[in-house]
Amino acid sequence: MRVVAFGVYVHIPFCATRCDYCDFATWTDRGHLIDAYVDACVADLARRSTGGYPAATSVFFGGGTPSLLGGDQLVRILDAIVRTDDAEVTVECNPDSVDARKLAAYRRGGVNRLSFGVQSMSPHVLAALGRTHDRANVTRAIALAREASFEHVNVDLIYGTPGESSDDWRATLVGAIALDVPHVSAYALTIEPATPLGRRIASGAAAPDDDVQADAYLLTDELLGAAGLDWYEVSNWARPGHECRHNLLYWSEGDYLGIGCAAHGHRDGRRWWNVRTPERYIAAIDAGISAEAGAERLAAVSRAEEACALALRTRFGVPVAREAASVVEELAAAGFVRQVDNRVVLTPQGRLLASDVTARLLLAGAVGTR
Repeated sequence: MRVVAFGVYVHIPFCATRCDYCDFATWTDRGHLIDAYVDACVADLARRSTGGYPAATSVFFGGGTPSLLGGDQLVRILDAIVRTDDAEVTVECNPDSVDARKLAAYRRGGVNRLSFGVQSMSPHVLAALGRTHDRANVTRAIALAREASFEHVNVDLIYGTPGESSDDWRATLVGAIALDVPHVSAYALTIEPATPLGRRIASGAAAPDDDVQADAYLLTDELLGAAGLDWYEVSNWARPGHECRHNLLYWSEGDYLGIGCAAHGHRDGRRWWNVRTPERYIAAIDAGISAEAGAERLAAVSRAEEACALALRTRFGVPVAREAASVVEELAAAGFVRQVDNRVVLTPQGRLLASDVTARLLLAGAVGTR
């Protein structure tokens, strides 16, 4: 019997400190709510299971800092999720908040993939981002993950921080490759106005430079590719077999359940999102009412366009009908796309302009989604 991909995302909104660039739904002063929040997540899962959701093929604990949860707390939530025997289960971790006992408990409880927020190997860049860990802690955390028998490990990196030189970024990439992990995610720093970094830039501090970020991206693709990490989505590289199944579900517009405050879910074209704060989420679940704050259902045309944009970000690309041949030829001549088995795939240069390339293909009116 064919297993349908289905995901569960669990949002853990607690952090020890807040990074200067972070605009996520996270709090540093709500640690006293952790036990009640875990109870609420478990109760929410039990209630939603009556709605007939399929077994999860992937589970992702994001945040926030999920690794602030002890092994028993996180595994309580995981145990409440009906999942397939081979489900991918990812936990985002801060290198500062893991130890051997915690990671061993995660592994015994069914977690099989870790994603570490590393961001940079340069102390002054980490300081500019408001990160608290250092390179030694990253090395220690990866070693602990290996000792706990985790084969699937990702490190998250951020490029383009003001003050980061090309040599700084190269050193970060070389350092990440030296960790010998099978998956790397690398994102351009974006500035959110309400963050400390955003306020500094609004007051006159240097902002990220688009050209510098473009050069950093191309270097990333070059070095990671040479190290055997293949590009499979604009910001993600992996060894074969180590791609993140949960994120692939998102990029193919699959169905997933959102658990926890600010979590989003999607099923059969309907999207919803939960109340933003942990207090409101706990209160809603305790009262036996839905924690949903809103929902939407995209029109067929909008959904098809979004599916095209998401698919084009991946190595699978999109099929293109004959009537779009001239546009594809123009984009290929400019070095932005290439054709593989009658599909259009972005080149590294094209990934830098993914939104513009997608818009041109959509305007041609002949782009498929799968």
